[in-house]
Amino acid sequence: MPSPWTFLIALHAIAAGYALIFGAVNLLKRNKGSAAHKILGRIWAATMYVVVLTSFGIRTIDGGFNWLHALSVLTFCTLTLGLWSVRKGNIRAHQRFMTGSYFGLIGAFIGVVAVPDRRLPQMAVHDLVGMTLWVAALALTAGLTVAGLTQLRQKTTPGASVRH
Repeated sequence: MPSPWTFLIALHAIAAGYALIFGAVNLLKRNKGSAAHKILGRIWAATMYVVVLTSFGIRTIDGGFNWLHALSVLTFCTLTLGLWSVRKGNIRAHQRFMTGSYFGLIGAFIGVVAVPDRRLPQMAVHDLVGMTLWVAALALTAGLTVAGLTQLRQKTTPGASVRH
C-alpha cells in the first residue's frame, strides 16, 4: 500500500479531478469564445497549473522523477503557449495547445490509475466509500460551477429572457 495522503498529494488529486471535468466540459461545449467558456477556461488553466506545479513536489518511492514529471514540464509549456496564443488572437494555436494539454492530462490519469500500487487504485479497493464520496464531491461542485456559468451565459446573451 502506498504512503498516506499528504496535503500536497490531496491538492494535486483534487486539482486534477477538477481539470478533468472542466476541460471536458469546455472542449465539448459548442459556445467557444463565450463569457462562460472564458471563465471556465481560466478555472481549468488554474487547476492545470496547480496539477503541474504540485507534481514536482511528488516524488517516486526512491525520491526521483519519472515520465509523469516530464509530462508536467511539457504541459506547463503547452498550457502557457495556449494562453499566450489566445492573448495574441491565434485561436487555432490556442485550440491545439489546450486540446493537447487536456489529452496529456487524460494520458497521465490513465497512467496513474493503470498502476495498481498507486493511491487512487488502492483507494478504490480499500476505501470505496471514501473514493465514492471524493468523486461525488468533485462532480457536485464542478456541476454547480458549470450550472452557474450556464446561468451567466443566459443572462448575458442578447435576447435572453430575464426571469423575475
